[in-house]
Amino acid sequence: MKNHFLFFLIALFAVSAVHAAPADSTLITPFERSKGQQTATYTEAMDFYKKLLSSSRNVSMIELGITDIGYPLRAVLYTSDGKFAKDDWKKNNRIIILINNDIHPGEPDGVDASMMLLRDAVAGKIKVPDNVVLAVVPMYNIGGALNRNSISRINQNGPESYGFRGNSRNLDLNRDFTKCDAAETICLEELFAKMSPDIFIDNHVSDGADYQHIMTLLASQHDKLGGACGDYMYHTLTPLLYQEMKERGYDMVPYVNDFKNTPEHGWTAFFESPRYSSGYASLFSTFAYVPETHMLKPFKDRVMSTYALMESFIKVGSAHASEIKAARATDRKALREQTTFTLDWRADTTRWDSVQFKGYEAEYITSKVSGLPRLHYDHSKPFTRNVPFYDHFVPTKTISAPQAYIIPKTWVPVITVLRSSGVHIVRMDADTTMSVTAYHIDNYDSPPHPYEKHYLHRNVQVTPSTISLRFSEGDYVVWLDQPAKRYLIETLEPTAPDGFFAWNFFDGILQQKEYFSDYVFEDLAATILEKDPALKTMLEEKRNTDPEFAKNAAAQLDFVYRHSKYAELSANRYPVYRLE
Repeated sequence: MKNHFLFFLIALFAVSAVHAAPADSTLITPFERSKGQQTATYTEAMDFYKKLLSSSRNVSMIELGITDIGYPLRAVLYTSDGKFAKDDWKKNNRIIILINNDIHPGEPDGVDASMMLLRDAVAGKIKVPDNVVLAVVPMYNIGGALNRNSISRINQNGPESYGFRGNSRNLDLNRDFTKCDAAETICLEELFAKMSPDIFIDNHVSDGADYQHIMTLLASQHDKLGGACGDYMYHTLTPLLYQEMKERGYDMVPYVNDFKNTPEHGWTAFFESPRYSSGYASLFSTFAYVPETHMLKPFKDRVMSTYALMESFIKVGSAHASEIKAARATDRKALREQTTFTLDWRADTTRWDSVQFKGYEAEYITSKVSGLPRLHYDHSKPFTRNVPFYDHFVPTKTISAPQAYIIPKTWVPVITVLRSSGVHIVRMDADTTMSVTAYHIDNYDSPPHPYEKHYLHRNVQVTPSTISLRFSEGDYVVWLDQPAKRYLIETLEPTAPDGFFAWNFFDGILQQKEYFSDYVFEDLAATILEKDPALKTMLEEKRNTDPEFAKNAAAQLDFVYRHSKYAELSANRYPVYRLE
């Protein structure tokens, strides 16, 4: 199946199945058949799309690769004229909208909304303008979708049964876009790299506080997106979506990112780092959104609001396609000249936007379980008031961009992940000695328990130094003059919070492999100090200023060893090098 996808990409989306029959208006989804009580199973969804495929030349379905559970991951494409050649899309300046569903199969609203949306587009019940290309992933987390039950999201108001959050390896796929542990992630990132969507939508259902709104919207944080795209998203694109949804009968608010307090006093925007789908997409100047319907609302209402929002994306995206594409082009051009990049951010609590929030009065009543106070939202006391929304962030950590990164050929898993994101990589054709910047890992913190299969490093401290190093034929050079420049910096810099070092790709270098025996090294250490007066002076100064060190013979031997030519240089030396 992977070969089919590669052939599809080489053909630049030019091949589509030939269809003769008109659209079948009798295609009814399980959602509609159950009057809004059920969501489609994996088999029902695939059968539906195969039937839709056979009914219209405007639809094509492609296989992206094999998922962790062994089923092929598919994407469904729709264009108004049935043309699927990427060259045609580019020539006609078409806007590409990529919709992802079921990343968390317990949140299936987008699955059913997308089925109806594409069917209605084929039937002519809704208009998908000629300048729009729709690409829909019907069910991304197939393993979780097949693990079907009705209790995993205990507070959710329908459907009758649904899938499980983790995939077949119990991975949360919306925490996987940097580390790429799941086969699904590699498949989707390859599709993303080839299509370069202008707008990315990842449909979800929210948890947390109670309020009146059916739909909330998480927009990629505009300061982090930055440039022309960040400015256009914040000032134009997102407000247009709010306006369009209001005309359709839905008052949206930003995703309510408040799980411990009641939101009537406002909240801070969710910050999606590159591990999340929208954070990953923003690294490539894509306008990324995460619709979050409210889990306490009836399933039927949630699905219909998702349908309305996707229609809104199509309408607004089509009407403003030229501005959207111009903003992306501006930022991609500016990226080539950009020299300083932000690795981490914090919320700016001195600035906020005013949001009209429709909530319920909160109170604390006595718990029938514990007898202690518990939070309760009183639906008989709805309110509408303006609250602060803290959606401005400022940099806390920046880094200068090198000309290139050099990665020894032994680190194959890193290269595999980079290639899935469309990174251009070249290999050295001969052994070469170069002057590079090397990082020494001085310190880091790790949690006592794993998070998504990893012990995620944080608070990483490094010391850079310029060294002359011999690289081997076949080692990898990753030049930064390419569209993935920002992605490369946020994954390859060791102090990046969501970088490959944080996700344990390089943990092998954190353990020293060779050392010395004290009684054997004693005589050699004395000889070293005799031949190196400067080191002897350093040792004496350390003893004079550190009483504990002065009483520790082993620590003093270690000090001499680490400042000698015998020290193991590879220990704690980060194996990705900067060519400045």
